[in-house]
Amino acid sequence: MSELDDIRSFVAVVDAGGFGRAAHQLGLAKSIVSRRVARLEADLGTRLLSRTTRGVAPTEAGLEFKARGERILADLEEARDAVARQADGVAGRLRLSMPLTFGIRHLAPVLADLAVRHPRLRLDVEASDRMVDLIGERFDAAVRIGSLKDSSLVARRIATIHTVVVGSPAYLARHGRPALPADLEAHECLAYTGTALPDWHFRVNRRIVTIRPSGRLRSDSGDTLTQWAEAGLGLAMVPTFIVSDAIAAGRLEAVLRDYPLPETGLYVVRPPGAYVPGKVRVLIDSLVETFGGEPTWDPCRGALAGAASEGAGI
Repeated sequence: MSELDDIRSFVAVVDAGGFGRAAHQLGLAKSIVSRRVARLEADLGTRLLSRTTRGVAPTEAGLEFKARGERILADLEEARDAVARQADGVAGRLRLSMPLTFGIRHLAPVLADLAVRHPRLRLDVEASDRMVDLIGERFDAAVRIGSLKDSSLVARRIATIHTVVVGSPAYLARHGRPALPADLEAHECLAYTGTALPDWHFRVNRRIVTIRPSGRLRSDSGDTLTQWAEAGLGLAMVPTFIVSDAIAAGRLEAVLRDYPLPETGLYVVRPPGAYVPGKVRVLIDSLVETFGGEPTWDPCRGALAGAASEGAGI
């Protein structure tokens, strides 16, 4: 398997743009990766990489070999998947990126069940709202919430994410309930800073009304905003997967239910390619099975009213 290891290391170096980053992604010492690439170049009798002070770049021969090497590695992965399916299961490492709050609250149990059902599957999960580079950082898939930008990644929509404006009973008793989106200008709003578009958008008849939330408290954490809202510090716009329990328990109340917010979705994205590795396929199947109908966090959709704001990544 040394030749395959050499190919895998070379592809990683090109994708990462350097030996150090490739070694970190592969979990190897930089010297090992460098030795593998050097051995590959010696075997082929040609230079595959141009080394500069700023990093490395593939030569013309390197670009050709990388394309063919990636096909070889993909064929090997497909062959392993085929054998694993015959053995009634999937095997290998699934490297997954998932959003922090949603991942901890709702994805972790799904992944635990996946691990039980497929004992030869190894899970390597990063829980963060950081937008990872799937290809450059060699992730197999990512679960994302928001409006996806156009890219070469392959996306599968799993469910709709709804958002609602909430306040505590104590806050609403002191300051009154907003009847119109414009009334929010007189309220203390708890702003989410985890998106480049912090405005709140409401659908009023056939047009969109935009409100810029104003207040002294801001955070990039939906859980933090929810706790502040429960403490009576203001109104927050938060996805229902975070606040549905608080609403059901009476700690928070939904407002402006007649003015829904634009919808967004829960997606699984993966690197481009027609072939879907078995480990990614079982992940997608599990998410569709769990969240594909009415999401577990939205048992009372009508009561929670409202849809997700653009880019809700919390």
